[in-house]
This record gives sequence, structure tokens and C-alpha cells, in this order.
Amino acid sequence: MLPRAAQTLLLVVVLALLAGCGFRLQGRLPLPASLAVTYIEADDAQSDFVQDLRRALLASGARLTAVRSEATAVVRLQRDEFLERVVSVSGRNVPREYELTYTVRFSVEGPKGNLLPSEQVAASRDFSFDERAVLAKEREQEALRDALARDLVGVVMRRFSALP
Repeated sequence: MLPRAAQTLLLVVVLALLAGCGFRLQGRLPLPASLAVTYIEADDAQSDFVQDLRRALLASGARLTAVRSEATAVVRLQRDEFLERVVSVSGRNVPREYELTYTVRFSVEGPKGNLLPSEQVAASRDFSFDERAVLAKEREQEALRDALARDLVGVVMRRFSALP
């Protein structure tokens, strides 16, 4: 067992190394001042992506507004689409495997013009389907849809954190 002073010194050295290497906990990304008050413009304000984006912006310190004229930035979602495509079928022509794709196209406008031109991001996953477990597979599809939306929000938030 190390003496108390040695334990304290070891802890300080480890913390200094972590701070020096740029380590930070995942989750909250610092946002630029241009996104301090954000308005989200979307056709479907209740989609998985929009809801997760709202939560991520709030967690990062942005204030969301329902009035466009109050905003320092407008996040415009031109495309928020979830697609399901059959990848393989059985001998009886029953789907066996699906590919789920979530695609988002977005841009960011500031008071002085475009902060970020229109950009598209997409994520996809494959999942197998079993007709004997329809309810379980439907729930799995919903969980994958939520996970894809969260993944895309992470990509978009990292893009936002790089804005001027």
C-alpha cells in the first residue's frame, strides 16, 4: 500500500496527463456563440432526429427559441428520412433481412448569411427478420431507428462545434 502522499501525487500526475492529452468525457460538445439561441426549422418537428437534436443542443448550452427572429442561428432540416429496404428474401419470397437507412440534410444560417451550407449525413444498419417473432422484430426496428437518429445527431453536433 502506498503512503497517502504518494497516492495524492500519483492522482495529480494521472489527472495532469489526462488534461494534457485532450481527453474529455463524451456527451457535451462546446458550441460556438453563433448557436447560442437556435431556431430549428423542420417539416416534422416530432421526428426522432429533431427530438434528439433538441436535447443535444440544450445539453450543450444552447437556448432554443420558437420565434425565428430571436435566433442567432437557424438550423434548417431539408431532409429527415428513414428508409427500409429488403436485402434478402427466403425461398418462399418472405423478407429475411432489411437495411435501415436514416438520412438527414441540414444547413445553418446566421444573421449575416450561411454559417454552414447544405450538408447530408446518413447512417444505416442491417437487421434480420423472423416472421415468427414479428412483435419483437418491430421493437428491434424501432430501437435501431432511435440509435441511427442518435448517431446522426452526434455527427451533426460535432459539425456544429466546428462552426465559427
